[in-house]
Amino acid sequence: MYDVIVIGAGPAGVSAALYAKRAGLNILVLYHGESNLEKATQIDNYYGFVDGIDGKTLYENGIEQAKHFEIEVKNEEVLHIEKENGKFTVCTVLEQYEGKAVILATGNKKLRPNVKGVLEFEGKGISYCAICDGFFYRNKNVVVIGNGKFALNEAKELKNVAKQVTILSNGLAMEDSEDFEIKRAKIKEIHGDSKVKTIELEDGTELNIDGVFIALGEAGGSDFAKKMGVMLDHDNIIVDENMQTNMEGLYSCGNSTGGLLQVCKAAYEGAKAGLAAANYIRS
Repeated sequence: MYDVIVIGAGPAGVSAALYAKRAGLNILVLYHGESNLEKATQIDNYYGFVDGIDGKTLYENGIEQAKHFEIEVKNEEVLHIEKENGKFTVCTVLEQYEGKAVILATGNKKLRPNVKGVLEFEGKGISYCAICDGFFYRNKNVVVIGNGKFALNEAKELKNVAKQVTILSNGLAMEDSEDFEIKRAKIKEIHGDSKVKTIELEDGTELNIDGVFIALGEAGGSDFAKKMGVMLDHDNIIVDENMQTNMEGLYSCGNSTGGLLQVCKAAYEGAKAGLAAANYIRS
C-alpha cells in the first residue's frame, strides 16, 4: 500500500512526488510512452537555465531527481484506476498497485485519427470512453480504433455489452487477439447521416456499425477521469484550489487541468498537489 501513486513523470508528476516524499510519504511514480516535453527542442523561458535547455534533457533529469530522492519510479502503462472502500487500485499492463491517494499528471493525451468524418460525428456515434458510453450500444455492432493495450482494454469493456466488437488498427501494427477480430487496413472515411452508419476502409471493405470508440496511444488524464466519474470541462479535469478533483483523494495537475501549458505552471501545480495529498493522508 503506497501513500500516494503519481501517474506521469513530467514536471507536474515529479514535482508532486518530490513534495509528497519530503512530507515523509511512501510514493510510487508510474509513467510510460513519450512525453510532450521531450518534443521541445529548446526551452528558454524556464527559471534557472541561462542558455536554455532541451525538453528531453529536462524530462530525463526530473526522473533521475526523483530516483535520487529514493522515490520508486516504474515505466509501466496504466490501463485502469478505481476507488473502493477508501483506497485506489491502479492497474498497469504488469501489476496492480494500491494507494491512499492518486495524482493524475499524465497531460492530456486525447488523440484523434486523421480520418474524414471523425469531427463530424463526435457525439453522434463516436465516443472516447467505453465505460461512459458503452451502455448505449447494448447488443449493437461497434468498432474500436487503436492498436495498443489501451484499445484492447476498451474493447474488453465493450465486449460485456455490445453484440460485436471489432478493432481497427488503421494501418498500424498490432498483435493478434483471441477475443477480437482485428482489421489492419487504413480507414478511408466514416459515413452516416444524423449518426454513424458505416466505415469505409482503403482495401474496399465497408463495415456496418452503430458506434465508434477511439482509443489511440495510451490513456490520458481525461480518459481516467471520465471512467471514474470525475468532473471535466471539455477535456480538462476540474480541480479546486488544492488540485483535488470532485473525488476525495484524487488530484490532478499540469496539462491535465488545462490553462497555461507551460513547465512553470506544471511544476507549481505539481507542488500544490503533492502537499495537498500529504495533508489528506495525515488527516
